[in-house]
Amino acid sequence: MKWNLPNILTVLRLIAAPGLAIMFLYFTRPWADWFALILFVGAAVTDWIDGHLARAWSQETKLGAMLDPIADKAMVVIALMVLVGYSGEGWTPWLVLPATFIMFREVFVSGLREYLGDTAGTLKVTALAKWKTTAQMIAIAVLFSKGIFEHHLVMSTWGMDEVLFNQIMAGQVEDLHGLRWQYDGMVWSGRVGLWLLWLAAALTLVTGWDYFRKALPHLREGH
Repeated sequence: MKWNLPNILTVLRLIAAPGLAIMFLYFTRPWADWFALILFVGAAVTDWIDGHLARAWSQETKLGAMLDPIADKAMVVIALMVLVGYSGEGWTPWLVLPATFIMFREVFVSGLREYLGDTAGTLKVTALAKWKTTAQMIAIAVLFSKGIFEHHLVMSTWGMDEVLFNQIMAGQVEDLHGLRWQYDGMVWSGRVGLWLLWLAAALTLVTGWDYFRKALPHLREGH
């Protein structure tokens, strides 16, 4: 094994993946949401940096080629698990389906690559698969920000009369706590995050089918 900066960044990203869930075990919200968002965005940035450095410095290694997609998948799957587990009741159904599609595809394609063994090179990462990963990363980051808005709103409205809250939302009473801004941020970050996650799920299914189609010749009996 050869250790260089790109490989070290990849390993740190892999270690950071379970950290997303740990944030919600040891910190209260919205701090857990903040820490998880920072950790996730940091990991997503290093995903681009380590690949760029490896190519620019000619430091591409077998270790990096093996760990990089594993780190990406671990980060996405754990983040989706956390989002589904800690999302509000009204949001969960809309998260479960795209999250299921994404997780199913990742397991399916990983199984294909494992079965194909030495011929797994036929399933090289495509440009569309890279766009899929980018859409997943952006969607998850936006959905983490939705949790931040939501829990700041809950803290700001603690003990507030429901009638007063509705009057503030309707603009009938002066908003002294910035509740309208927090509410709009929660709603729009949730909507945009879900739209992007459904887009990522669609790209996930398309790329999964593309990989399956490429693997079919190797799956025929007698091949």
